[in-house]
Amino acid sequence: MANDILKLNGNSLSVEDIYSFIHQNKKIQIDKEAAKNINKSRTLVDKWVNEEKVIYGVTTGFGEFSNVSISKKDIEQLQENLIVSHAVGCGEPLPPFIVKIMMLLRVNALAKGYSGIRLSTMQTLVEMINQNIIPVIPSQGSVGSSGDLVQLSHLVLALIGKGKVNYFKKSIFDSKEKERVFDVKSIFKKMGLSPVRLKAKEGLALINGTQMMTAFASYITARGKRLNKVADIAASLSHEALRATDRAFDERIHNLRAYEGQSKTAKNLLAMIKGSEIRDSHRSGDPRVQDAYSIRCIPQIHGASRDAIEYVNSRVSIEINSANDNPLIFAETEEHLEGGNFHGQPMALAMDFMGIALAELANVSERRIERMVNGALNQGLPRFLTSKGGLNSGMMIAQYTAASLVSENKVLAHPASVDSIPTSANQEDHNSMGSIAAQKCYKILANLENVLAIELMVAAQGLEFLKPLKPGIGTDRAYAKIREVVKPLNEDRILHYDLMNVLKLVQNDSLLTSVEEVVELL
Repeated sequence: MANDILKLNGNSLSVEDIYSFIHQNKKIQIDKEAAKNINKSRTLVDKWVNEEKVIYGVTTGFGEFSNVSISKKDIEQLQENLIVSHAVGCGEPLPPFIVKIMMLLRVNALAKGYSGIRLSTMQTLVEMINQNIIPVIPSQGSVGSSGDLVQLSHLVLALIGKGKVNYFKKSIFDSKEKERVFDVKSIFKKMGLSPVRLKAKEGLALINGTQMMTAFASYITARGKRLNKVADIAASLSHEALRATDRAFDERIHNLRAYEGQSKTAKNLLAMIKGSEIRDSHRSGDPRVQDAYSIRCIPQIHGASRDAIEYVNSRVSIEINSANDNPLIFAETEEHLEGGNFHGQPMALAMDFMGIALAELANVSERRIERMVNGALNQGLPRFLTSKGGLNSGMMIAQYTAASLVSENKVLAHPASVDSIPTSANQEDHNSMGSIAAQKCYKILANLENVLAIELMVAAQGLEFLKPLKPGIGTDRAYAKIREVVKPLNEDRILHYDLMNVLKLVQNDSLLTSVEEVVELL
């Protein structure tokens, strides 16, 4: 049972913790030591309120109104007004699993003990997470500085009993469970919870932060690490189908250019095709000296994306364990410091970089798809991988779809972080647009999953024409997994259904898990 509980202290959360939390429906707890630190900061805030000290956002207005003092009797109204006035989002709702990660990340940031929030307020948020009471939050409206104010305000609306929520009896990923929207008051009553009445500093503590962009960033990073391996699997299958050489993956080449991602990718490729009868069949007598870049340079291309993903992982790991509201409360020295840890620039740059890295994996995947279906480039395979070309179109339009997706990614990969626009009467005169970068990157990730699914589907079809020769240990396992859900294409049929079946193998990690049972991928 202990493994079903994720304890939060504000310092040790990882991207993999978040991935398992969301997919395994784990419960969360606030660490006991963290609870002590939370209470210390809250005691200090209460003391300052009683002394009627002037503190931004506690006894003053917000943003441009920071020069307006608020009387002690109006402090609670100030915090509620903050939430309702800032909840001005629009657009489609965020995916519930992203909102659940947002909630987790906000609790973890507050658990550091520098925010001055009451432990009881946090516990209500913890109960919402543990019982899958997930606020409905519009996706648009954040400029990524002062945090994701709009989205976090919509999150807190539910906490104070004013918003709408999705309620899931089991897991938010339970395919049998329909997503349903309720008024939060009815769900709170059903689950025995009471809305929170915010005290001094609490509204500000809850909505100053980067949790929406970082929720996307943490999930994208976890998925990106997996998809980099899936890209290696797909590339290995294409390598087999195109009867390419493996000389370019020789360890001696990669030792002379010490990029870790490049070296790991080359090792993955060699491990995948180990024992391949297809490779052995053309070791001699092949007039080709070397393959096209999309095959020969897989280690360099995939490896660069791998290193980029690892870099982003290092940035996200910092952000998910940071205190990023304002002001911050230092209980030991009884100080409050006004700063800008809510600014989303680190995540904005990281998400733009990640978007480019993922888009490149899709770009090169599409080039391999094109080579496999193009009769002038595919080393003797039938045009469009059909034995009855003309009557049948085979995999012709699969490449069109991949081309469409990578072209869309090229637009989406334009960096959001190079833009800024002032807000709050120019008090907030530089904004990160990290929220936009993160949501664009999420779309790129989804497109990449589809492109890799297309490459896997096409490469598996290519292998049909090389039988009875068998592929390598890893590629054979990948081929077999694909054939569990998609039959060989002997005559034209609706390929959309085939693609969706392979896509599920990519999205639910079952292809990767199956391959890693026989090959250790780095």
